[in-house]
Order: sequence, then structure tokens, then C-alpha cells
Amino acid sequence: MNKGDRKLIYILVGIPVLVITLFLGIYIGGRNTSSVNRSDLVDQTVISSQKFQIFWKAWQILDNKFVTAASSTPDQKIYGSIQGLASSYGDPYTVFFPPVENKAFQEDIAGNFQGVGMEIGIKDKQLQVVSPIKDSPAFKAGVKAGDLILKIDEKSTQGMSVDQAVKLIRGVKDTTVKINFFTIGTPRPVDKIITRDVISIPTLDTDTKPGGIYVIKLYSFTADSADLFRTALRQFVLSGKHKLILDLRGNPGGYLDAAWDMASWFLPGGKTVVTEDFGSNKEQKIYKSKGYNIFNSNLQMMILVDAGSASAAEILAGALKENGVAKLIGVKTFGKGSVQELVPLTSDTSLKVTIARWLTPGGHNLSHDGLEPDYEVIITDKDIASKTDSQMIKAVDLLAPLP
Repeated sequence: MNKGDRKLIYILVGIPVLVITLFLGIYIGGRNTSSVNRSDLVDQTVISSQKFQIFWKAWQILDNKFVTAASSTPDQKIYGSIQGLASSYGDPYTVFFPPVENKAFQEDIAGNFQGVGMEIGIKDKQLQVVSPIKDSPAFKAGVKAGDLILKIDEKSTQGMSVDQAVKLIRGVKDTTVKINFFTIGTPRPVDKIITRDVISIPTLDTDTKPGGIYVIKLYSFTADSADLFRTALRQFVLSGKHKLILDLRGNPGGYLDAAWDMASWFLPGGKTVVTEDFGSNKEQKIYKSKGYNIFNSNLQMMILVDAGSASAAEILAGALKENGVAKLIGVKTFGKGSVQELVPLTSDTSLKVTIARWLTPGGHNLSHDGLEPDYEVIITDKDIASKTDSQMIKAVDLLAPLP
């Protein structure tokens, strides 16, 4: 697979605009619809039906009766109609990009790393933080995974799409944005004024813990994270240790290839890593382990997860959990695993369409279910105040129990 064809399964990450979608995979490409016959796209009976004539009747009434003399252009009307059509599918990640938004999205894909540094998504119809990027302005401002975003510069986020929120929050270095957050369990929302900056996204850190435990902290699934992970595993093997903690907390996802490759170090060839489910549109695609499988039954492994673990992180954690390689510690993951295709409509507009869902080896739909930990450990306010990582402590205790 060429680098340009890799699937990104970020959760449409709000602001460090590197991200393409949360939670999500995305195909860049698609057919040029200008060369496609209309009958290939929709049923002719829909176009010719009486119901469809309502559209043209509404257009005419608005043109004739709307109070403002300066009416919208035909292009604006068509763009608005397509946006409404996309939203009628009830999926916050299926959206139409008019020229300005399309240009911004293309810049995001190219990697414009300026913003506040947090991934955002929609869950239960509410805009919320998936995870702040380590050492980003959002992270330093105390933004937490799971925080609800109620207002952006005094504009309510009720009914707002992820893409609309991204447009409001993103911006150039040294400018500010005011965001109203609500943290579950607190008495009231709070405003945070955050200064935008150039975002540097970390990939991987390693550490050791007492009891012969090796720790790999993976922040994201970037284009080079599979190679970095392989190097970290080599160091783990050379250390002679057989107890491993993989920390996926606050990891919003990234390249599917990276998650697939990482899982293959722990699974025999032929074991299912994840299934791409296209519904009734076409046959499922099953991603099976590449069979690197360098570890034996001596390996003891724990994976740390939280509400900021999403997409590719959930794919890797789900594959290792359900194939009996590792136990999960923490709290329920975000629950996001869908695939988008970016289809050009014209030279300056495009349509982003959800075309598939990710299913774990056990058949769980990551978009709806998320992953439940084997050991639920909640980080309390007391833990935060004392800088105690109770989830890591639990993992260490399970791997290296006291005599």
C-alpha cells in the first residue's frame, strides 16, 4: 500500500489539524461525478417522483417571497441543499465541503499544525473532547478527555458538526479562542481562553517500573509509529523482561496500517485484528495478523485505556484483548471506529461519506460499544491533586504482585 493510500482513522481531530477523522479511517479519492451518468447515482424514480418536485417548488417560493432583496446565489443554494442531504443520514461524519471548507480540509490533510491541540468528536449528539495532545495549549489549560464543549467564542455548539467546530477553533499561532467546557461531575461549566500555537504531536515514550516491567506509551498512530514501536519492542526483548504495559490513554488513533502492524507482533498469522464492515454495500474486509508473533506464553501484558483512547487505539487494544494476549485497565474507551471516503464532486468541492464500521475480532462495533476494561480504575480528583496514577499502579500490581 502506498503512503498516499494509507487509511487514517483519527477521530476527526479538531484542532491540531493534522488529523483527518476520529475517530476514523479516510480514503482520499473517489470517482469524478461529472463523468458519471445520473442514473448511476440515484434511482430515477426518486428524481422524477412528486416528492422530489417539492424541492423545486420550495426553491421557487423562496426566490419569489423571501424578504431580503439580495438573495443567495444558485451555487449557495445547491451547496446548502447538499449539506442538508448529507445531514439527513444522521451521521456527524458524513458532510459536504463547499469550496472554502474543502480548501481548509485539504490543508488539514497536508498537515497544518496550528491550533489548540485537542481531538474532538461527537458522542450522544454532544460535541466533546476526545483527548488533549500532550504539552499542547489545551493540555496546559487543563482540558480533559470527555469534557463537553458547550460554546466556542460564545456560539452554542448545540447541533454543531465536528467540522463546523474545527473551523471555529482552529487558527494561527498567538491568536486566542474562548471555549466553554463542562466536566462531568463538576457543578458548572467554565470558560477557558486558549492561545493557539504550532502543535507538536509526540509518538512514543518508553519507561520501566519495579518488578521487571517495561512500559511503552503510545500517543498516536503516525506514519512512522510502527517502526518506532518495533524498535521499542526490540529493546523490551533485549532487556530480558517479559512483563509489558502498553499505555494507550489519550491516544486518538491514526494510521490503520500502524495498528495492524503492531497487533501482528503479538498474534499468530491468520488471527483477526479487525473487520471493516461495509453493511449491505459490499463484503466485509478482514484484516488478519501478519504473523510476526515474536512472543510466547511467558509474556504478561496489560493495556491502559481511557475515554481518550479511540479508533486505531481501540482497534489495537480490542485485538489484543479479544485474542487473549492482554487485559485492559482503566475506563471505557471513546467508542469510535468508522471509515470515511473523501469523494471529489467538483474541482473545489467534496463529500466525506461514512462507508464502513470497524468491528473487533469478537464482532463488537467500536463506533457504538467502545471497549470495556477488564479492571475498571477511575482517576479521581484526589489522584489528580496528589499526582497519583492509580491506573498505572493497578497495572504494576497485577504484573508484579507484592510477596
